[in-house]
Amino acid sequence: MWWKQKKIAIILLAVLLSGWTVVVRAETDTLKVLQLNIWHEGTQVEGGFQAIVDEIIHAEADVAFLSEVRNYEGVPFVPRLIEALRQKGVVYYGEYSPLDVGILSRYPILEQEDVRATDKGEGSGSLLRALLQVGNRKVAVYSAHLDYKNYACYLPRGYDGATWKKMDAPVTDADSVLQANSLAYREELIRLFVQKAKEDRERFAVVLLGGDFNEPSHLDWQEDTRHLWDHRGVVVNWDCSSLLQNAGYKDAYRVIYPNPVTHPGFTFPSDNNRVPVDKLAWAPEADERDRIDFIYYAGVAIQPLSAKVVGPSRSIVRGERVEEHTSDVFLTPLGVWPSDHKGVLVTFLLR
Repeated sequence: MWWKQKKIAIILLAVLLSGWTVVVRAETDTLKVLQLNIWHEGTQVEGGFQAIVDEIIHAEADVAFLSEVRNYEGVPFVPRLIEALRQKGVVYYGEYSPLDVGILSRYPILEQEDVRATDKGEGSGSLLRALLQVGNRKVAVYSAHLDYKNYACYLPRGYDGATWKKMDAPVTDADSVLQANSLAYREELIRLFVQKAKEDRERFAVVLLGGDFNEPSHLDWQEDTRHLWDHRGVVVNWDCSSLLQNAGYKDAYRVIYPNPVTHPGFTFPSDNNRVPVDKLAWAPEADERDRIDFIYYAGVAIQPLSAKVVGPSRSIVRGERVEEHTSDVFLTPLGVWPSDHKGVLVTFLLR
């Protein structure tokens, strides 16, 4: 065998002397991840359930995080959705959960866990965990739907974030805005996620979080946007995004598009041409557009390659349907749009 080893050594020496480069490539895969608020399982729009099916297929999502699952009349929504997708010739995995979130995956689900809904009443937040087998990797994924109450980003816009009624004057003090924001239970759920996912980050190469946060990102409310979209000069370091950034998580959309002026990526309120405007807007005399649906990631073995806003290219501004003229890339609906939100779709490289 010595002569074979000597032959290999001579070949390697020749390669080095010739200036060639030897590249050893790790196995790589792409993973397309979709976050979508499905607006009470699509029940608010005629044909909404079938539209959810069609848009998941349209997005070619490998993983889909769903918010506003209801399991109406005792019928488990995720198994129902999986069967509808199967009838279209597309195989997804997923399991029932009593929480108002769901996870679909084109890869096998090794385990699923209801991390918990907060104990502060209905609507105060849900967090669901699943462990996926993606090729030879294990990927931990979390679907979150955060407390919708005390929607403090309305305060600078002149609307009460608890009653959604117009106020006498906007609140333009950032500390007051954050104090009102802290009355919600969003921060508590994100802290729970960070703690729960700590072990996953130690054991596995990749952790993903998708959800409707009902709260903007601090990356979208800084000096460059303080006079846009009725921010009224206010700079706000929103709690949840700040917590995640400090814990080492990256906002995938902002990694791809770091400029919130050219790529605001608004996900709410979305236009929906099958729904009256007054059912889509909560602050009808304000510009209430924000990015409140997110996909976060952590791990050295993952990086985002591209990102799109999924849904109509129109939004609701001051009670009117308005076409967006930003640089955001849209994956527009095939037909019926099932939601009052837009989704976000990120393609990742797994190394």
